[in-house]
Amino acid sequence: MEQIHTEKACKQARLAIQDTLDVVGGKWKLVLITILRNGPKKFNELSREIGISPRILSKELQELESHGLVSRTVCNTKPVTVEYALTEYSETLSEVVMSMHQWGVKHRQRVMELA
Repeated sequence: MEQIHTEKACKQARLAIQDTLDVVGGKWKLVLITILRNGPKKFNELSREIGISPRILSKELQELESHGLVSRTVCNTKPVTVEYALTEYSETLSEVVMSMHQWGVKHRQRVMELA
């Protein structure tokens, strides 16, 4: 199927890409999604594993939650702990994450060859 490149189609494509970046862009969101693909994690576990400040982690998780990609569960423990997990909706990003992973592996190989 031939793709027609009209000004309208290009504008719609740019808008779709911007929408995607608005949701998962930035330094940490896709990293958090990747970590949570291995299963739910408590806030402190995420903070240690990813190595970012609690304030930034909280902000990133809130944004992911507001877009329906991450769920937040307050555990009935003393002290209270909070656990984060990916939602079913987050699976819609699987192809994006896998493509970025594959590109990143190839890019790293290229960089190492040029070094």
